[in-house]
Amino acid sequence: MAPGSRCGGARLLPLLLPLLLLPAAGGGCAAEGGPLEPFDALYASGVEAYYGGDFAGAARCLERALRSRRELRAARLRCRRLCRAQVRLEEPGPGAGGDLRFFGSVLRRAECVRRCEEPRLGAVSRHRAAEEVRADFQRRVPYSYLQRAYIQLNKLEEAANAAHTFFMANPEHMEIQQDLENYKTTSGKATLIDQEARQHMEDYSAGVRHYDREEYELAIELLERALQGYYSEDEDCQLMCEGPQRFEEHEHLDYKAGLYEAIADHYLQVLACKHDCVRELATRSGRISPIENFLPLHYDYLQFAYYRVGNYVKALECAKSYLLFHPDDEDVLENAGYYEGLLEGTVDPATIKPRKEARALLRRHKLESHLLRVAAAGLGFAYTEPNYWNRYGARQDEHSVPSSISSEPEDGPRLSLTKKPMPKPDRELKEGGPLLYSDVKFVYNSEQLNGTQRVLLDNVISEEQCRELHRVASGIMLAGDGYRGKTSPHTPNERFEGATVLKALKYGYEGRVPLKSARLFYDISEKARRIVQSYFQLNSTLYFSYTHLVCRTALSGQQERRNDLSHPIHADNCLLDPEANECWKEPPAYTFRDYSALLYMNADFEGGEFIFTEMDAKTVTASIKPKCGRMISFSSGGENPHGVKAVTKGQRCAVALWFTLDPLYRELERIQADEVIAMLDQEHLGPSEMNINPKDEL
Repeated sequence: MAPGSRCGGARLLPLLLPLLLLPAAGGGCAAEGGPLEPFDALYASGVEAYYGGDFAGAARCLERALRSRRELRAARLRCRRLCRAQVRLEEPGPGAGGDLRFFGSVLRRAECVRRCEEPRLGAVSRHRAAEEVRADFQRRVPYSYLQRAYIQLNKLEEAANAAHTFFMANPEHMEIQQDLENYKTTSGKATLIDQEARQHMEDYSAGVRHYDREEYELAIELLERALQGYYSEDEDCQLMCEGPQRFEEHEHLDYKAGLYEAIADHYLQVLACKHDCVRELATRSGRISPIENFLPLHYDYLQFAYYRVGNYVKALECAKSYLLFHPDDEDVLENAGYYEGLLEGTVDPATIKPRKEARALLRRHKLESHLLRVAAAGLGFAYTEPNYWNRYGARQDEHSVPSSISSEPEDGPRLSLTKKPMPKPDRELKEGGPLLYSDVKFVYNSEQLNGTQRVLLDNVISEEQCRELHRVASGIMLAGDGYRGKTSPHTPNERFEGATVLKALKYGYEGRVPLKSARLFYDISEKARRIVQSYFQLNSTLYFSYTHLVCRTALSGQQERRNDLSHPIHADNCLLDPEANECWKEPPAYTFRDYSALLYMNADFEGGEFIFTEMDAKTVTASIKPKCGRMISFSSGGENPHGVKAVTKGQRCAVALWFTLDPLYRELERIQADEVIAMLDQEHLGPSEMNINPKDEL
């Protein structure tokens, strides 16, 4: 299925509107020198310059805004670290006035921090950016401006790196992905730099890749470096939590409370922030969910990697470190026992302890959790302890050792000699739920389609609805829609055209196509969503991630001896690597996609069969001939590589649908379309004759 999505300035606009509310920054960046200039003022100047056509000024101000924000953080970290070392907090003494020693040290540390920061930062109030601006920097919006400014300045390398940096935090932004493809084509730039990369995560990901290739020496080097980086970032995160906090129910110091209540309120906010550093350090930019079991996984990978290179002491040390987090993990307990057996007679296994940094972090984390629960019980502090060490995150291999020790070395670790298993799903996979509509006909399930989480249905829409939808398509589709105007994004032998639901409704409201017909597009996509959610028995709501009406037309004179595909073999939420039989669930793949569907509109063309393959992208496991009302739906991961055979004659049209279980990645245009539908219903304008309410449940 086509991964494209038409997300231009309109999609970015909601992120940028708050910026337009900032006070004008005086037209351009002030000269550097003196205290650090606030990053929000520089950002406002950069945006103002951009919209004024001063692209050199925009690039200069935006780069300085990004640098100012980094320097602000570095200055605060340096001063807090320095003052923590110079001013030790005293323990309170007994009797009246015994708390003066403690509060005196608090005052001295505050004075130390203020004295350290002011020469570089100036007044504290200068650097209190609005929530909307902080959110823009969190989502890396300044890099989107930078990319466009550098394009205007013909600085393609800088533009490519800015686009890549933005995209790593915004993988749903399809236009940026197309920009990146263009940079690779026009400039030959294959290596792009994420200018906001978190090094401990980069090292971890690289280490896991080497581990999966059984390059254990390299895996150890990178995973050990990732651990060093993690603990360093953890210390920084703890220090940054000592800054201003946002209270849920009131503004700090803008309410009446006693001394200890006020201190407790503020400290609990700081403590909750520090406790959540575990989640913060495991979360990729632009995401709300962390990598599950992130820190323990470092030790899990390392224990087996050290075993494979013959370092049994380190293997046992890392296994014991992992068991601090999961003391009942049977696989690692067995591995630890096996390593102890290997060391008998040479080293006393009891002398090999878990790593001290892991012990210290876990001890601190448990104490934080205890204090937060005490506060929740006694002070009415709203707090629920998350599951920070979720065991669902685990090594996806068969690298475990037997429960009993054999004298024969080949009976050591059990390695898979077959294709590596797919990652364990993050939810229970089911299928066979009701189809909701009596006219929908079941054709094949996963087993009959030789795969996982697949279903083929017929009669999802009628012949008349197919014809009506085709008439709508002819009136609203644009060549290259979703691929920045590239009329042949997948093959030069076909023309690609598409349109979104919102565009159809807009054209219908303006009278450019029948409103009833435009509404039909909206309604049938909702019908498809309901069917997919019900058939796969999903326990949570399935949201639209992207909806696209697409047609592929064979170009005359270019069909002889074709050996290409209309759409190459790919997976919808991971990067397919046929050589390694892997699918990497990481950007720039649309990792948030969970289910996909194609609802076909016609059969009067040649070629164009939809095919599933193995992960080698060659071995076809199922082939489906499109026809009116036929729908194929499947889970979006590496278990379902798929593509489209060449369309050699005529035009093939379908509604392409992608769904997500994560509301964060709901399709923006769909939300806007919902609002249009609500408005039309209120005005009693053009409801379709199609009833999408599933009253006729099977």
